[in-house]
This record gives sequence, structure tokens and C-alpha cells, in this order.
Amino acid sequence: MTNYTLSQYLQQQTGNLTPELAQVISTIADTCKVIDQTLQKGALAGVLGSAEHENVQGETQKKLDVISNDYLIDALKVHPQVGGLASEELDEFTPAQENGQYLVLFDPLDGSSNIDINMCVGTIFSILPAKNHVTQAADFMQAGTQQVAAGYVLYGPSTMLVLTVGAGVVFFTFNPDSQEFVLTAENIQIAADTQEFAINTSNQRHWEEPVKRYIDELLAGKTSTRAKDFNMRWVACMVGDIHRILCRSGIFLYPYDLKDPKKAGRLRLMYEANPMGMLIEQAGGAATTGRVRILEIEPTDLHQRVPVIIGSKNEVELVTGYHQ
Repeated sequence: MTNYTLSQYLQQQTGNLTPELAQVISTIADTCKVIDQTLQKGALAGVLGSAEHENVQGETQKKLDVISNDYLIDALKVHPQVGGLASEELDEFTPAQENGQYLVLFDPLDGSSNIDINMCVGTIFSILPAKNHVTQAADFMQAGTQQVAAGYVLYGPSTMLVLTVGAGVVFFTFNPDSQEFVLTAENIQIAADTQEFAINTSNQRHWEEPVKRYIDELLAGKTSTRAKDFNMRWVACMVGDIHRILCRSGIFLYPYDLKDPKKAGRLRLMYEANPMGMLIEQAGGAATTGRVRILEIEPTDLHQRVPVIIGSKNEVELVTGYHQ
């Protein structure tokens, strides 16, 4: 493996990479370096705690949600290759440049409930082709199969950028000495079988029967039809849970439940499910709602929610089969 820097990697002719797409990815990465620096200062910079207002999702925002969102908006809306932006934190899309070739969607700080306890958080992004010279809201309504790139930055013990441009999944680790993201793993593959699962079991009483059946089998371990024991992991940050799956396989579930039947799911299709679905599929895994492939869903709303079952292919297919 060649230890390319991110900028060197983005010069390669691979996947969907063009010079213009490379520029957009580079700007996202550079902005995430600034977010990382702000996170590292934590309480020293007075950035912890609540912003004391809610986002469009009805969730109380953390100060760093707002700060991270502003960093990304400010960097990308002036980018000559970006036609428009959409953020999980904002009700409407943000127009950018006329004739921009790409649309960027992002969750600026996933897992922000972890901020005040100094646990991992991340930034998730998805890049779509622009449809018009001047971006309209309808231009964002593209299935996940249309993504030209997707990835996340994990702010953990080391800061990592995980990226796909449609030619597999690669890991970059941030070197604080050189201030560069350096390629540290490539051709990431998820084993089809696993013995790890991630789900919020506090919602168990609200699950549909197929999910209850599946989790009951996992918990029963060797005494069930599965004939092996499973371990449960839950980071309360999708970036952390998906990163673990990319590193050592597993399955992550945030299924539909009856706690609030009016909500189709908890996670957002365009800011979380689609980019993570692209990464997982590029690494040989699978991503469904329990009923349909996530990347084939035609969006109808910028903040559409969906159930998510994602990870090791055989496990995803098994629980999806239980729904059918």
C-alpha cells in the first residue's frame, strides 16, 4: 500500500473521481480538520453544552452542532463546484454557485450527545451530481445509487477519514504533525458473517416482530438456531458503529418501531442512510430498511427518515428475509 496523502489520492483516476469532485472532497476534509481542532479544545473553548434551541428535526442542538454546521456551510457555499448544500440541521437547502457540478449533503456532527462526555463523534457527507445550472430543492431528490462519493470523518483517539468514490472504501488517518490525511488502509472488506450486533435495546418493546425474533435469536446464542454466541456493541454514534463494522464486520440496526408510528424511521435517508449505505455496499456489505434496499429509495423529502439495517451481508439478508 502506498502512503498517499489525501491530496495525492484524489489525483488518481479511479471511480467517479474528476478534478472537480476531488476539489469538493478536499474542501470537506479541510473543513473537518477545523472541526477536529475545535472539538479537541472542548471546554477550554467554551463550546460544550446545549445551544438552547432545536433543529428542524425537533432535537436540541449542541453548540458544536451549530459551529460544525456553520463551518461546512461557509466553506462549501462559495466553492465553485458546489451548486447547493443540504444539512440535517437546516430546514431548507442552501443555494451555492451557479453551474456547480455537485450537491453536498451532510450531518455536521453525528452523535453529538457524546460531546459532553468526550466520546467519539463524526461528520457524515454525501455528494450527488447537480441537475441544473441553478439548484432547486427537487434536484436533491435522487436515489442513493446516484451518489458519486460518500464518507465520514471520525473524531476519535485518532481522527480518520473514510471515503468511497465508487471504487471501494479507503481509510485515511490524520497526521497532526504534517496536518495531512494519510492513506492507511484500502480495499476495505466486510466479512459476510459476524458475531457482533449494534442496536438500542431500550426500544425493544416497540419493535416489529421480525426484529424481535432476530434479536431474540442473537441473545440466545448457542442455545438458539444460530448455534453461536453474539456480542452487542452500541456507541450512540452511527459513525462509530459503522466504523467498527468496516474494521471487523457486524450488523447495525435502527429499525422501524411503533414508539412513534407516524415516523417511518429514526435515521435520515439523505444525511445518514444513503452515505453509509454506499460505504457498506462498496465494502461488500448490505443495507436495507428491512424491506427494500436503501440506495434504491426515491426520496420525497429533504429530511425523510427510514429504518436502517446495515452491515455484514448474510446477517442483513437474514433479518430482511424475516420481514418478508
